Amino acid sequence: MRVSNVSFELLLLGVCGWSLALSSATQVGLPDKVLIFPYETDFSFVALIPQKEMALKAFTLCMRVATELPEERQIILFAYRTADYDELNVWREKDGRVSFYLSGDGAFFHLPPLTTFRTNLCLTWESRTGLAAFWVDGKRSTYQVYKPGHTIRPNGSILLGQDPDKHLGGLEATQSFVGEVTDLNMWDYVLSRSMIQAWNYGHKIPKGNIFDWATIQYELNGNVMVVDDD
Repeated sequence: MRVSNVSFELLLLGVCGWSLALSSATQVGLPDKVLIFPYETDFSFVALIPQKEMALKAFTLCMRVATELPEERQIILFAYRTADYDELNVWREKDGRVSFYLSGDGAFFHLPPLTTFRTNLCLTWESRTGLAAFWVDGKRSTYQVYKPGHTIRPNGSILLGQDPDKHLGGLEATQSFVGEVTDLNMWDYVLSRSMIQAWNYGHKIPKGNIFDWATIQYELNGNVMVVDDD
């Protein structure tokens, strides 16, 4: 049912005037693979299909990412949107800060810059305390208290490479991701420091129960390449 729901949601987005292409066939698993977004577009993206509903009161999101886009260029790193809200968006802002948004104003962090060399990036947040932090190559940022008591809502669409924002009338090339993404995993709880550091070094940890890169369900749209992680 999730596969058909995501395809139907993407179709609805197109009907409603968003510039999303119809989804391609669903594929499963990206072990030892890298997604390459070779250049700016307003049509290339990867739709992800979660293993469980995205009704979240806590999460850990990790990915390994590289880009050569200049720091003054805004980049979407992860986008989860329901019909009316950006439920969970992760950005590199035009001023170089990395941010995330839960249905409203965001939380902004000064982190080491994303570069052509791969960065191991994780984000943790929990509703009970509102504590949020980014982790870069196994090192935690300062905690911020952000949206305590909030719940992320389910039944949306999850994209890599583009930001689906109906208020802009569609996708924008100037916000698209250009570069490489691999090893994206997500859990519906906050991983411990030791687990995040183990993931950073490629050690075995519990598989992501929302996304597990080895078994992830995804749909390629537009000009996105899947290559071996050499």
